[in-house]
Amino acid sequence: MTSTTDQVAGLDDLAATTLLRFATAGSVDDGKSTLVGRLLHDSKSILTDQLEAVEAVSAQRGQDTPDLALLTDGLRAEREQGITIDVAYRYFATARRRFILADTPGHVQYTRNMVTGASTADLAVVLVDARTGVIEQTRRHAAVAALLRVPHVVLAVNKMDLVGYEEAVFAEIADEFTAYATRLGIRRVIAVPISALAGDNVVDPSAHMDWYTGPTLLEHLESVPVDGTPAALPFRFPVQCVIRPQTAEHPDYRGYAGQVASGVLRAGETVTVLPSGHRGTVAGIDVLGASADTASAGRSVTLRLVEDLDVSRGDLIVAGEPPRLTQDVEATVCHLHERPLRAGDRVLVKHTTRTVRAVVRDVACRIDIDTLERHPGEDGLSMNDIGQVVLRTAEPLALDDYRDNQSTGAFLLIDPADGSTLAAGMTGSSTLVGGSGA
Repeated sequence: MTSTTDQVAGLDDLAATTLLRFATAGSVDDGKSTLVGRLLHDSKSILTDQLEAVEAVSAQRGQDTPDLALLTDGLRAEREQGITIDVAYRYFATARRRFILADTPGHVQYTRNMVTGASTADLAVVLVDARTGVIEQTRRHAAVAALLRVPHVVLAVNKMDLVGYEEAVFAEIADEFTAYATRLGIRRVIAVPISALAGDNVVDPSAHMDWYTGPTLLEHLESVPVDGTPAALPFRFPVQCVIRPQTAEHPDYRGYAGQVASGVLRAGETVTVLPSGHRGTVAGIDVLGASADTASAGRSVTLRLVEDLDVSRGDLIVAGEPPRLTQDVEATVCHLHERPLRAGDRVLVKHTTRTVRAVVRDVACRIDIDTLERHPGEDGLSMNDIGQVVLRTAEPLALDDYRDNQSTGAFLLIDPADGSTLAAGMTGSSTLVGGSGA
């Protein structure tokens, strides 16, 4: 039988395995689902029965070859309409790396799902149809990737087979997108000419584009460095629940369970509980019922303190450089709801495991996706708009700037009446650069 200690060691070995989380984005019909299907198919990451099911559906439609997009368009409505509605997550691995990919929708009304898919991504693959080039939705998805500070961006110029594999077409699109990405603050873009339908430069090099000497898409995904900064950041631990079994075996046990958002903590270190400001000493760290020496970013643990402090769900246990404790929040938001967001609106702010009431004091500006200019926000933000807002919360929040710590610098705005998500927010100044606008 495997011991608990062996299970913990196994988790450490698994965490050490290289993992890349990436999301596909781009306008509708740019071929995102087909690209993902091609990646899975050509990397031999699909089961025989999955391929047979796709072949059967494709044959029913009168198609001569399997429609690989069906590997990700899993909802019945998606298959019937031929579009992606929800984020489709797929897991696969090669000899060099494990992958979690998120195939996100291209339609404007599903931009909120793209935000969801890209929020945890190490890399974003932005697809562009070689026939149409960079369009508004391409720019919007690039802007969202910049706001979310996705570390790596790849431009995949798809459907090169439909433009005769012309190098000039690829170069023009790559130059335009790179120039726009630079204005967004994205430091580097890797551009790859592909045909997802034919398989050119997806997994295997293309025989039709000998003028391209860079890596295939999969080669780049396998080799791009994965940033490990969460462990190097100050310790942040949102409390999810308090564990008090009160059994004969553990009559005095009191632990605080959750997932470490960033940093590393060791037994014996001093921590601060926010928003109360109470300080304590770590008595022990439990993982799967066994003691552990450290609690590091990404791990689900239970912390025990020497002192009997008043700690509950929504509190943030921190060490090192503390976050700021404030009720006045300045942030950039991507508005995701059909109803506009206006000054005076009452909302709920969900930050880590804490939810507090708030009011929108001001919509400072709306950012034009095409020009990146800032326009007055007196009319509020409409669905898919990106802008800057000022909030006043009923209770203090412990906030880091999003550019410093994505886990504790992000939040959601929620409708207090029906619980629907209104906007995704990033604290601090916008990462988007541009003119001051009107």
